[in-house]
Amino acid sequence: MLFGKTIVVTGVASGIGRRTAEMAGQMGATVIGIDRSPPEQSIGQVLIGDLSTPKGVAAIADALPERFDGLCNVAGLSGQSGAAETLAVNFFGLRALTETLAPKIREGGSVVNVASIAGFGWRQNAARAAAIARTTGFPDAAQIVADHDIPNDAGYPVSKEILLVWTMLAAHQAHFKNRGIRVNAVSPGPVETPILQQFREVLGDARVNADVEAVGRAGTAEDIAPAILFLCSDAARWINGTNIATDGGLEAAVTASAYGF
Repeated sequence: MLFGKTIVVTGVASGIGRRTAEMAGQMGATVIGIDRSPPEQSIGQVLIGDLSTPKGVAAIADALPERFDGLCNVAGLSGQSGAAETLAVNFFGLRALTETLAPKIREGGSVVNVASIAGFGWRQNAARAAAIARTTGFPDAAQIVADHDIPNDAGYPVSKEILLVWTMLAAHQAHFKNRGIRVNAVSPGPVETPILQQFREVLGDARVNADVEAVGRAGTAEDIAPAILFLCSDAARWINGTNIATDGGLEAAVTASAYGF
């Protein structure tokens, strides 16, 4: 399904990013992985890079080839390191990298952002999410956190709320839309990856356990990677600006509860 395509995947050292890179290779793609540390197993070409600063983003962008077909933004922090650092990586770094790479993505290419069920509250917090999503450049994340009074324990869900809103906005921004580059998101629920324990520490066992119980089991990286790669493929050529809940039905359960039906 991806034969002949070159796919860039961030966060390839473990979890969803690693499985996405592995599966992309199995589906015929040339894979370029990015992470702060090298993966234990070889997965195509790997670049060591850091999304948390403008300098780090620029270095990654410079190291990538002049043309590729898809960008999978999988790398992210759990929120354990505080709201400012979490927003810097999960949104500002991701956005800066994506916008910088837009000229390198082939016409008709694809950007896939890994969001989360934790971003479900974007509707209730739409004004805040839109205000942050519409900032430009790579702002001081600590100042953004202070300006919007974001507590440290809310850094992860807020980062995903912003990412979901930006996904919709980016789908209609000229540097993507004019070249037919689609921008979409997938939103996993709890997934059995090395970062899950950190989510438990940030969000609490009760929240994570309730989400798992609602759908019967936690997801796996094997459940999420196919949805990401489908959005990279030509089969998704008429899907743009949307979010695919890849969570075993969790968003459906949360929506039904929230709206009382």
